[in-house]
Amino acid sequence: MVGEIDVQQLKDLVDAGRAPRVIDVREAHELEISSLPFAEHMPMGEVPARYTELDPQAPLVVMCRSGGRSMQVARFLESRGFRSVSNLTGGILAWGERIDPSLRPY
Repeated sequence: MVGEIDVQQLKDLVDAGRAPRVIDVREAHELEISSLPFAEHMPMGEVPARYTELDPQAPLVVMCRSGGRSMQVARFLESRGFRSVSNLTGGILAWGERIDPSLRPY
């Protein structure tokens, strides 16, 4: 079962230097609006062809705008043997609301 991580938990891990790998599955035009500097971009549509670039043993957080697409990707990864995959609850919208209000919502 895919885990959930909220934005405050992720920020605490980032601040402590223990951040998991964060994959942002939004489209490039969405990243132009707002993005997190520590997240890696892998658009949702490319994940089936590129998921082997990820370590199935390492902790991984998947994010998108609000959490729907990232949950789909997290479930896909879990079905491919990834055991430490979490969905970022609320996505970048929640990050902007609770962590960094300078991020532009869309």
